Amino acid sequence: MESEQRLKRKRTYRPYSRAQFLSLRSFILCFSFFVFLMFLSSERFPIRTVSFHPVLSVPSLSILSKSSLQDSFHVKLRLPLRVEDRVLFPDHLLLLVSDKIHEDDKLDCVYQKVLNDKDIVRRRVLSVDEFDGFRSVVRCPIPPWNHSAAAALMWRGDEVDDYGWSFRSNQTVHSWDRLVYEAAFDGKTALVFAKGLNLRPHKESDPTKFMCQFGLKDWDDDKDEGFVVMTEAIVAAQEVVRCSLPMSIRNNLDSAQGIRVTVVHEPMPSPVRIRNSRSYEHGRNRRRHKENVAMPSVAKLYNPTSHQMKRDQGKYELCACTMLWNQAPALREWIMYHAWLGVERWFIYDNNSDDGIQDVIEELDFQDYNVSRHTWPWIKTQEAGFSHCALRARNECKWVGFFDVDEFYYFPYHHRRGLQGQNLLQSLVANYSSSSTVAEIRTACHSFGPSGLSSTPSQGVTVGYTCRLQSPERHKSIVRPDLLNETLLNVVHHFELKKGFGYLNVPESSIIINHYKYQVWETFRAKFFRRVATYVVDWQENQNQGSKDRAPGLGTEAIEPPNWRKQFCEVWDTGLRDFVLANLADPATGSLPWEKPLV
Repeated sequence: MESEQRLKRKRTYRPYSRAQFLSLRSFILCFSFFVFLMFLSSERFPIRTVSFHPVLSVPSLSILSKSSLQDSFHVKLRLPLRVEDRVLFPDHLLLLVSDKIHEDDKLDCVYQKVLNDKDIVRRRVLSVDEFDGFRSVVRCPIPPWNHSAAAALMWRGDEVDDYGWSFRSNQTVHSWDRLVYEAAFDGKTALVFAKGLNLRPHKESDPTKFMCQFGLKDWDDDKDEGFVVMTEAIVAAQEVVRCSLPMSIRNNLDSAQGIRVTVVHEPMPSPVRIRNSRSYEHGRNRRRHKENVAMPSVAKLYNPTSHQMKRDQGKYELCACTMLWNQAPALREWIMYHAWLGVERWFIYDNNSDDGIQDVIEELDFQDYNVSRHTWPWIKTQEAGFSHCALRARNECKWVGFFDVDEFYYFPYHHRRGLQGQNLLQSLVANYSSSSTVAEIRTACHSFGPSGLSSTPSQGVTVGYTCRLQSPERHKSIVRPDLLNETLLNVVHHFELKKGFGYLNVPESSIIINHYKYQVWETFRAKFFRRVATYVVDWQENQNQGSKDRAPGLGTEAIEPPNWRKQFCEVWDTGLRDFVLANLADPATGSLPWEKPLV
């Protein structure tokens, strides 16, 4: 009887003992978490303000929606940003950051004084952009006098003492004169873009003088004994070297994104040369390869086609690519007009604009214009940028036009006969999409002047500027990107083609490009800031003043000459103006599609 009562008490008390155990365990966990919070808030540990910034964001109307309530409760960590690389340009300092940045208005560039790291200067960042899929670029002002260019980034409001480690790590600052700056791959080969190769312009070069080096190591760190792979160059031209992808990368392309790559100049003679895709241990062979110094590099492998949408209908018939700086106001007219002519896809290579171009592109995209902006922070590399764009567009487009935002295709033959104008440009290239000989269509350009105007024409350049020079200047091209020479060599106006293919010159009476080159002075003077082409001298330099790229007689300073508005006017030509107004103007109001309504 007594044993039964003992057993009954044991069964009765067992649940209570487990509850006691759980209560004690909860107390210990809560106490530990409290101690951890005290640790974070301690004055002895400087990570308190920088390493962890929880911010709870709750919209005032979130209680009205269960989904919005779930979405609103999030913790946003504002951690210190890690600067991977720095590139010093003549007018700004570029930082490559291994994070995506969403609050650029709260960032400062921070500079330490030389020989006195306690003296800190902070400046607001100039701009921030996403870059190559896994990094951001931050543009900072030129360092103040006597301060290091090895700048760091700080969130506004944080304390300098909490960022000591970021100043001590990775102090490298690259010069723009000699640098591998970009890399892309297309399945079997890699294109590596390098400044400072000193190759002949507009010519192919000897590829046997180059090799490409791939790896996860930091090329600028002599202590890094990382394992790397080298392959031979296949072709080389201007600033582009194409190499075979190592077999290990080729067999696993998904893992190739983000691998570092550089160029090795003048490799050793062939008897001891490392062949394609054969790897070597950098530390063990350092002495053996001492004479083959790898170029400084900030480039990582990136597949520019990896984020492209697949189309059930196949490739676009006609696309367009351009590179620009601070020409956002011109985009609407240029894109809307040429979309009417049949351009279906747009690649905008943005060369450090700060005029709100992203807002313009987002608005155009919202209106179903298929426009994408690609951050291209490398100054004076237009030819290389066009090579990159040709590689990027190859999987999407049958034809790609390379022309500027002040250049407009015009069909005088059709206009004179009152024929339909819509999709004319697309119809033209489609006639040669299956050609076994034509891979490029070239069109001559007429250069227009200010046409007597002193202010920007309200209805756009196609309607406002109507006086031009008598003779055409140069040409622009539309190419089939899958039929370009593997060097992707171009001179901006046209590309080198595969053997067996040529170009077609269309007659001026059928098609012409109106190049609104000499606009009102307010717009034109921006050309003095910097030219985007690699082999064109900036106008502020006292060199090659007779170049066709320059305006005759302007000199090296952006000073408006007398009677600018009347210059470059030899022939009054209202053809494109009349063509635009007849086809695109609203019958009731006379307004054009790119004109924004007055608020």
